[in-house]
Amino acid sequence: MPEIVIYKAKDGHIELDVSVADETLWLSQPQIADLFGTKRPAITKHLKNIFNSDELSEDSVCSILERTANDGKKYKTKLYNLDAVISVGYRVNSSQATQFRIWATQVLKDHLMKGYTTYEKRLAERGIKELQQTAELLQKTLVKNELVSDLGAETIQLIISYSKTWNLLLAYDEDRLALPEKGKKAISRLNYTAVVEAIASLKNDLAARNEATDFFANERDGGLESILNNIEQTFGGEPLYRNIEEKAAHLLYFVIKDHPFTDGNKRVGCFVFLLYLKLQNMPSKLNDKGLVALTLLVAESDPKQKDLMIRLIVNLLVD
Repeated sequence: MPEIVIYKAKDGHIELDVSVADETLWLSQPQIADLFGTKRPAITKHLKNIFNSDELSEDSVCSILERTANDGKKYKTKLYNLDAVISVGYRVNSSQATQFRIWATQVLKDHLMKGYTTYEKRLAERGIKELQQTAELLQKTLVKNELVSDLGAETIQLIISYSKTWNLLLAYDEDRLALPEKGKKAISRLNYTAVVEAIASLKNDLAARNEATDFFANERDGGLESILNNIEQTFGGEPLYRNIEEKAAHLLYFVIKDHPFTDGNKRVGCFVFLLYLKLQNMPSKLNDKGLVALTLLVAESDPKQKDLMIRLIVNLLVD
């Protein structure tokens, strides 16, 4: 059974049934005009400005419905969904529009709270994406109409900017991170001799700052060479690790967890990881602190979590 929310103006003139089960409502321009206590030309003007400014896409918020009139003739009517109605409502300057905004804000708040407890599983699966879409709509409608403070606008932008981060954290917590389908094809491979020389330069630089001892980066039993060969291995003529992201992720993981050096495996792992990305002309998406945190996470992880760690690194590397 669909849940119906009824909006009724204070004077009782306007009454609107909203089907919450369908997650939206559809109104014609005359209905919107009646709702906000204005004339249809004003609604037409506001909708035109909304679409021209790219606040909303007309294709996504407008639908054409064929209706049969009392005389039996069929007429095509343009209907607009809740996103369009709310956007228009923030542009109309009338007491009825103000009443509707207050009502809509409270109803949306109630349904967000109710939805979180009633549809927790659904939010776990789709909540981050819907949060981003909601924030983007808020940004377009509220910020463009100067209805939020500078701090509020920055908060909305922060949510949008880090939407991928929230999504990855949720997927990581629930152990449902998947390897992305897309990825960049490797254009070269690390040369063992060149990598050893690069690590020697790193060791000299760190030793000059008293940040490395003679034990730092001494390879054990050809461990590094084995790892470099491992990430380039093939099966049936096809690369075992399909793209740059997967190879880089395994490279970082193996150097940290397999301890191919007597000391400094985490630092060398980060260094070789960055060296590989540079060789592929692929900038790292991680800043210094992010790389440190990821390295420590891998180092402290249970070996049984290897696949999860690999998926996490890959997801952090893809666009």
